[in-house]
Amino acid sequence: MIAFRWVEYPLRALARLQLGRAYAMAGDTAKAKASYQDFLTLWKDADPDLPILKQAKAEYSKLK
Repeated sequence: MIAFRWVEYPLRALARLQLGRAYAMAGDTAKAKASYQDFLTLWKDADPDLPILKQAKAEYSKLK
């Protein structure tokens, strides 16, 4: 697993985003917000112009 450790972090972050989307679709806003927050925390230093990051921020802002 050590040889593939570099893959773990991007996939973990994207998994959190997808989990947030799934929770949002299921109507569990609290868990959706937590998952989106996890993703945004992991990607806090990413290029702000990345389309997936922009999309995630837009989706997160729509959660009530």
